[in-house]
Amino acid sequence: MTSRYDTRTIFKNRNNLYYNLFEERGLNHIAQYTSPVLRKLTPAQYRSIVRTEHIWTMGDRLYKLAAEHYGDPTLWWVIAQFNMKPTEAHFKGGDVVYIPFPLDRLIDYYGA
Repeated sequence: MTSRYDTRTIFKNRNNLYYNLFEERGLNHIAQYTSPVLRKLTPAQYRSIVRTEHIWTMGDRLYKLAAEHYGDPTLWWVIAQFNMKPTEAHFKGGDVVYIPFPLDRLIDYYGA
């Protein structure tokens, strides 16, 4: 399975905002991944995706849904991106969460 980090560049963050952290840890930079730029689905792509519905309830977590439906909790971001809600804080009880399939096609569409 492809990782969401495969196409991202690592850069050296030397921002003074982290000066105390650098000093404390004896560092001069932090290695970070660039932010991803995920494509939006076209209407045709959206129609080609099969969706399973899940009703969001207390205790739900995106990583748990990904583990249950994809067998991999690190794919939580696919569910978040498809539902256009980046974190659990954006869901409330009773919301319909769509679990999209097939996973490989969706990841290809997103360019991840």
